[in-house]
Amino acid sequence: MLSFSTCSSCAHHHLAVWLFFLMCENEHVPMMSFFASAGYLTVTIEPLLPVVVGDTVTLKCNFKTDGRLREIVWYRVTDGGTIKQKIFTYDAMFNTNYSHMEDYRRREDLVYQSTVRLPEVRISDNGPYECHVGIYDRATREKVVLASGNVLLTVMSPPNNISVVAENTPAPFSRYQAQNLTLVCTAKGGKPAPSVYFKRDGELIEVISYASSTVDYEGGGSAGVRGARPLISRDLDDTKLRKSLSLLGPDGKPGRLYTESPGRSYMARQPGQEPSPATETIPETVVSREFPRWVQSTDPLYYFSNMQIPQSDGSVLVQAKLTWTLNPQLDSDALFSCEVSHPALSMPMQTEVTLAAPKGPKLLITPARAKVGDTVRITVQGFQNEVFPEPLFTWTRVGGRLLDGSAERDGKELVLERVPAELNGSMYRCTAQNPLGSTDTHIRLIVFENPSMMKNTQNPNSKYLSASMIRFLDCVNFLLPLV
Repeated sequence: MLSFSTCSSCAHHHLAVWLFFLMCENEHVPMMSFFASAGYLTVTIEPLLPVVVGDTVTLKCNFKTDGRLREIVWYRVTDGGTIKQKIFTYDAMFNTNYSHMEDYRRREDLVYQSTVRLPEVRISDNGPYECHVGIYDRATREKVVLASGNVLLTVMSPPNNISVVAENTPAPFSRYQAQNLTLVCTAKGGKPAPSVYFKRDGELIEVISYASSTVDYEGGGSAGVRGARPLISRDLDDTKLRKSLSLLGPDGKPGRLYTESPGRSYMARQPGQEPSPATETIPETVVSREFPRWVQSTDPLYYFSNMQIPQSDGSVLVQAKLTWTLNPQLDSDALFSCEVSHPALSMPMQTEVTLAAPKGPKLLITPARAKVGDTVRITVQGFQNEVFPEPLFTWTRVGGRLLDGSAERDGKELVLERVPAELNGSMYRCTAQNPLGSTDTHIRLIVFENPSMMKNTQNPNSKYLSASMIRFLDCVNFLLPLV
């Protein structure tokens, strides 16, 4: 029985305590602390620091009680707290413990009665956890009193892949107007979203942020946003400036280039080397380069956008774009790098590309000794340099149309099916171009006779003509003596 004092000031307090114990008549009454004859129970869980995928995490449930322990149950809370999934139970009555994980791989181990260890955590383990402790009611020895605590497990995952590509490529080269170039850096597998920024020749690019989703540029942690200021003076590199000035004529205007059309060009002939029509020889491979007729005089402004796309596994895919007006003279051979920083990384991840126009495509003809009727393939095997962005390939026939009647064909390979003898000595042009420049490479097709086809095309009546001729000669030999 409970005893109460008779002081009037404690009347309300005694009534509240009496009502409290009446409410505890039901089993499994959750409470953070239980006292008086029923005993007391308090539960606390130590907070966790963020962990990285693959780490081992220990969930420790601390409780204090003067009652007899009934059970300890760990729950994983999902769907905003609406679903609680049992992951581990310790039954003090039978001194046993067992897992409730569906995959039965026993990913968790009970270190002590109230401590659970999760080895090699995954992104899916991220979220809140609860520890429920039950003790027997000291008054009845049958009812169970519950108390619980919760903790948030934050699992980070570093990006596992980054790449840089040029948007809207392959694209043609323009000598008559400026073009925009956009580099797209994609970082996959990061949680939380990583910070992405661009560098040029090792120096952070100052950019203008014009679009972002989920968070803005600075909110996403992307470095380099420092206002709408022009590119740093590094771009006025003396070597690149000389390269640009070399295109100017004596009067300071762009020099005239030797081109047959805005999309085609040949190497200019040097004075004193004009071949005569009778002795002109064309080498098997001829390389020519195109340069723009316009020269951009101002430094470009770089524009940056950042997009974050949540993935089904809990990670965030980040796409960062850098856009500027391309200047082939200044931007050629420039090294652009995309760097990704993340709390789970000790140092940033990096991938880089060097802007370069195609130079000297290497062409291969198969079969090496083509015969009449063969299917001939002319393929681009590579270049004399690393080319970026990806080039666009266009095939034409010098002085005529292609075998199928078309004026040109795109692709890395030109296929000529059942070549006739008339194509012997024909010249084919492969134009490789990207926004930084264009290169023409010519190759001659040599077609040899095909003995098997010559036999097949022989006149099938020739044997009959020979027999008739023989009979005619026999008749002549017979009549001559009579004359």
